[in-house]
Amino acid sequence: MSLNTRLLFALLGFPLLVYAIMAVLLVIQSGTEARAAQQERLENAGELLSPSVADAVAQGDSQRLEALARQLLTMRGLRSVALFDAQGDRLLLLGNAARPTLEAPANSQLLMEEEAWRLRLPLEVTQPNTSPASAVSDSAGWLVIEMDTRALTLGRYKLIASLSLGGMLLGLLMFLIAFAISRYATRPIEEANQALYRLSRGDYRLHLMPSNAAELNHLTSHINTLAEHFQQAQRDMQTQIEQATSELQESMETIEEQNIKLDLAHRSALRANAVKSEFLANMSHEIRTPLNGIIGFCRLLGRSSLDTRQQEWLQHVHRACDNLLMLVNDVLDFSKLEANRLTLEETDIDIVALVDEVIGLHAPEAQRKQLHLVAMVYDDVPTPLSGDPLRIHQVLNNLIGNALKFTHEGDVIVRVMLDNQEGQHVVLNLSVSDTGIGLSDAHQKALFSAFSQAEPSHSRQFGGSGLGLTICRQLIERMGGEIELESVLGQGTTFSFTLPLLAHKAIERPAEISLANPTICLYETHAPTRHVLEHLLQRWEAQPIAFDASEPAQLLILGLEHSDYTPERHRYWQKVIDQTPCPVLILANGNSLDLPPLRLPQGGETLYKPFSRAQLVASLKQLLLPVLVSYDKPEPLAALPASTQPVKLLIVDDNAPNRELLKNMLEDPALHITALESGHQALEFARTSNVDMVLMDIRMPGMDGVQTTQALRRLSSTWARCPIIAVTAHVLSSERQKWLAEGLDDVLIKPIDEAQLHQLLHRFLGVTHRLADSNATPPSTSSSKTAIKSFSHMTPAKLLVVDLEIGARLAGGKEYLAREQLKRLIDSLDESEQHMRSAFAQQNLPMLLDWVHGLNGASRYCGAPELALLVETLETRLRTSGLDHVEELLEDLYQAMARLRAHRPFLLRP
Repeated sequence: MSLNTRLLFALLGFPLLVYAIMAVLLVIQSGTEARAAQQERLENAGELLSPSVADAVAQGDSQRLEALARQLLTMRGLRSVALFDAQGDRLLLLGNAARPTLEAPANSQLLMEEEAWRLRLPLEVTQPNTSPASAVSDSAGWLVIEMDTRALTLGRYKLIASLSLGGMLLGLLMFLIAFAISRYATRPIEEANQALYRLSRGDYRLHLMPSNAAELNHLTSHINTLAEHFQQAQRDMQTQIEQATSELQESMETIEEQNIKLDLAHRSALRANAVKSEFLANMSHEIRTPLNGIIGFCRLLGRSSLDTRQQEWLQHVHRACDNLLMLVNDVLDFSKLEANRLTLEETDIDIVALVDEVIGLHAPEAQRKQLHLVAMVYDDVPTPLSGDPLRIHQVLNNLIGNALKFTHEGDVIVRVMLDNQEGQHVVLNLSVSDTGIGLSDAHQKALFSAFSQAEPSHSRQFGGSGLGLTICRQLIERMGGEIELESVLGQGTTFSFTLPLLAHKAIERPAEISLANPTICLYETHAPTRHVLEHLLQRWEAQPIAFDASEPAQLLILGLEHSDYTPERHRYWQKVIDQTPCPVLILANGNSLDLPPLRLPQGGETLYKPFSRAQLVASLKQLLLPVLVSYDKPEPLAALPASTQPVKLLIVDDNAPNRELLKNMLEDPALHITALESGHQALEFARTSNVDMVLMDIRMPGMDGVQTTQALRRLSSTWARCPIIAVTAHVLSSERQKWLAEGLDDVLIKPIDEAQLHQLLHRFLGVTHRLADSNATPPSTSSSKTAIKSFSHMTPAKLLVVDLEIGARLAGGKEYLAREQLKRLIDSLDESEQHMRSAFAQQNLPMLLDWVHGLNGASRYCGAPELALLVETLETRLRTSGLDHVEELLEDLYQAMARLRAHRPFLLRP
């Protein structure tokens, strides 16, 4: 409420309230006095005339009665006079009585009604001749006098009206006085308020005039002083701003000069980073090229006649090369992770096989240091799971490598457990524990930093760049997991990480082998290894017993350490084996070069730790064949029942030999195969027919495989759901991800791995396919891959021009088909060479790449290792470096094509 309003209420409200109270009291008092006077006058008149009236009644003098009654009516305010005798009969009525017929009361009574008062008086007659003390009164009747009281009410209303009119005049006068007083008091305050508002808005030029009141004059003076102060402060601030602006302008000029220098430095850094990236790409290619060549030669050597020990050595060399290749990729992976360009794949994973593969890579190091390297995959881990096996392999490889590096005695144990499973989502917990040197709390905090190790001397003592754990942590986080570390200095370290995976078709892992309850005597001093063996044997329905048990056994398993091969212990174990009437399986913690052999007169085998579960299963199959009931092998790859509809497959490939080979590989009565040579033919076919799966070549003239796939997906909902598999001779990781994103369901690399092809049939169609030739030896996984990877530092002339054995394996064991494929390849060489020369002369990279890719795909199915090597190397070089530095490779390729054409007459011989 404003001060003005408060003053108005104070000056106007209080006087009016006092006046109202006094007026109310005056009205009440005047009304009471008027009623009392009227009542007294009425009663006095009645009492004075009632004796005379009583005598007149008693004497029956009607004239006198009327005279007396009229005398009463002359009294102001009387309305009527009525006389009644003792019997209640009315004797006289003068005036206008409101209610004339009333019963006579016993005594005098005054009745006050709304508009009239009625006084009732009895008339008493005193008997004559009696003394006053003994006088007797007789009732002669009663007198009723009625008085009109409306004059009293009218007088009260007049008083109220006059008082109200006086109040209104008084209120108006007081309002004018109060308003004048409030305006005089509040106007200076309003002016001061307005002045303060203008000061708050930055208007410091105002000046208030002095006031007559001392208090208001002080207020005005202070406001004027404040305005002058603000005005001076504004002038000072403006001066400071101008000075600061001048200094800032000088600073901006300096910063602009620095920005120019920084921009130049930034451009220089970008150029240096581009050079570094190019250098990394070139170096990775140049390093991986000879490694791929070594791997290719290892695969070729693996197809030759080697004994068991040589095969084992070759496998170790092969695994070491793969490991080295993975380590070379670490720097590239770190760069991709830092640039957020690393993509993850999703393929089926067998955790047991993956862990055994990683364990096998580190077997030589564990054997060299005489450590126990044990893998424990718990039975509740389902299979298959969907994820990126390459990255999981990379993480486990790094963690196990570190554990072996920093452990001098004891063991390294890898555990894979099921942490959580909800529907199709599975979370695994993987851990790698060692008994090595351990880590202090301070070293644990900085362990996952790039290029850092626990101690500065570790890089010199143990090797390594310090990137491994950083890459592991980032890869695990990319896959949705978390990594943890527990370590005690001097006692060991445990790295554990969670791994979320998809389990679309995962089931509980079945037993790898089922035995007819044989008794197996087990000797193993390393407790974790013994627990693993006992559990696996019981899972495979065997009965493991202790070494010192007297119960006869069908197999003796001996876990021997390095100390068991000393001359004395060697003689002891040889004696034990000689006295054992059953086969012996030796599990030696070492390698075949360091440990002397033991004779096995009853038959047996030696496995060198760490061994895989598949190796143990294979050994048990061989040694316990008489008691073997069933084991884990592919189901009889039979066709579908005769009553069901055949499975329809569509092959789209512009290369006729490739189509023919795929048809022969898939030859089965339960499969109906259609082969087409272009994407346009596939579209025409799809408009009238449907199939269950499509094998789609990617590089085709006109409409390539990706465009054909997208066109098929748009035809109908049936084709939108149809599995379409890309078939290509060369694919980069980025291209693979792009194809999957554009509608393809999976990718097959030429030459086709039959096992992988059958796995795709089972995965997408639920079909278990039978090999076309049951007598043919199925090609191994390694032999069905690329025979030789590209390389530039090896001499291609060292490879065979024609190798029908390789061709037969690539053709599913059919030599005649291998010859036909090779003839078709030779017949196409002239056209390929002509177009390749023309494309290179025109510097037309897409055209040259198309013809090189086509030749690469055709050579993948033929026994022409030299040509396959060179064309693979050329395609890799074209995709990574373009047309630079390929002229020499082209000349080598042309010469290899000429040498292959020279072998055509020999292929025509029977």
